[in-house]
Amino acid sequence: MKFGGTSVADGYRIKNVASLIKGFYNGKNEIVAVVSALSGVTDELEEEAKRASDKGDAAEIDLFIKRLTKRHHDAVKEAIDDKEIAKTVIEGLDVEFNDLRKSLISISHLRELTDRSHSYISSFGERLLAPILSGAMRSMGLDSISLTGGEAGIVTNSNFKNARPLFDITNDNVKKRLLPLIKARKVPVVSGFIAVDKNGVITTLGRGGSDYTASIIGADINADEIWIWTDVDGVMTADPKIVPGARTLPVISYLEAMELSYFGAKVIHPKTIEPAIQKGISVRVKNTFNPMHPGTTIVKDHKEIKDVVKAVTIIRNVALVNVSGAGMAGTPGVAARVFTALAKADVNIMMISQGSSEANISIVVDEASLSKAINALQSEFREDVVKSIVHDKDVCTIAVVGAGMAGTPGVAGRVFSALGQAGANVRMISQGSSEVNISFVVDGKDVEKAVIALHDEFNLGAER
Repeated sequence: MKFGGTSVADGYRIKNVASLIKGFYNGKNEIVAVVSALSGVTDELEEEAKRASDKGDAAEIDLFIKRLTKRHHDAVKEAIDDKEIAKTVIEGLDVEFNDLRKSLISISHLRELTDRSHSYISSFGERLLAPILSGAMRSMGLDSISLTGGEAGIVTNSNFKNARPLFDITNDNVKKRLLPLIKARKVPVVSGFIAVDKNGVITTLGRGGSDYTASIIGADINADEIWIWTDVDGVMTADPKIVPGARTLPVISYLEAMELSYFGAKVIHPKTIEPAIQKGISVRVKNTFNPMHPGTTIVKDHKEIKDVVKAVTIIRNVALVNVSGAGMAGTPGVAARVFTALAKADVNIMMISQGSSEANISIVVDEASLSKAINALQSEFREDVVKSIVHDKDVCTIAVVGAGMAGTPGVAGRVFSALGQAGANVRMISQGSSEVNISFVVDGKDVEKAVIALHDEFNLGAER
């Protein structure tokens, strides 16, 4: 069971989670809990680390530590009724706070924030939370122990801010460290998001990495299911803020979940599904604040496909870049140069489209990477076959997702007919050979009416 930041936003919610785990544990089930940081803490840690490297202000660091300490001490008092257990947990947290302060002071003296230091600082959120949840469970009579991701056995490469697990080592380690605890009827609480490399240095799995931690552990211990607890009832047919009639999908396939998570459905992280796929383990998305709701179950194959389209989802804060020039037509290697230049600039390409004339290539990138992308392309094609590199930030990407689309004629026609009737201008189109996803770019002003039109066209709000 993985619990995200909103599920453990403060001491009262941590206590609720402990109670929820106890209810499901009930002497029968075997549970491993994976936790994120208190809501917003990872962002605060990263901001303070950057501030320390830029300004080197020790007084500001002390104020930050004081604020963070108070928030976590308050959470302990709210979550843990047993005063002796609360005292022990606070003593452990204070050791961590002292370590955090020393690390930030070192960064402020050096005026340098390396990827290694960044991972170390950002790891504290989860390291501070896990002992509180474990203490809350012990206060309720459950035998529990808190572990960091590294202590639980997760070993990665040394790409500190976006580390990839070394699965052969991790699989053996996790089994050796967690299975004896589970057999002894303990409930391990593991800090998500963080791990260690082969040298024992702390690494992080990238934002959203706590979901990934849960999936890695679930696969390694051959769990029956991996549950992702969040603040919504599951994966929905659309953003309910845009489409009030959106409903929860009871079952979707791994492939659909990966497409939806990549294209803006934030209830699960795109990497979460990978270890589960390897072992064929179901992933269930549930609501901490509505625990009796069955949520969404993600399975290997959803054979009873009733819906051609399952959901319509959005990625905001993107930019459309168009690379064009008559000289591109028939010139080998232009696309390779585009992609290589962007890769060297560390720019992730989210979508690609090229006309058959070969005179232009359109790509979608994260808006935060736009400047890097434009600079890289202008440098690569200075006085060359490319004559124009233009961009537009006022756009959004929409994806129509559903395994039932594969082999079903007329889906694209219905999609673009609905968009046309709604008056939404399509700027770029992309579809993979799997046919599970049709994605396209529209102007920002058209995104809401486009989503509503597509949701209505495929009758996604109707109960099945």
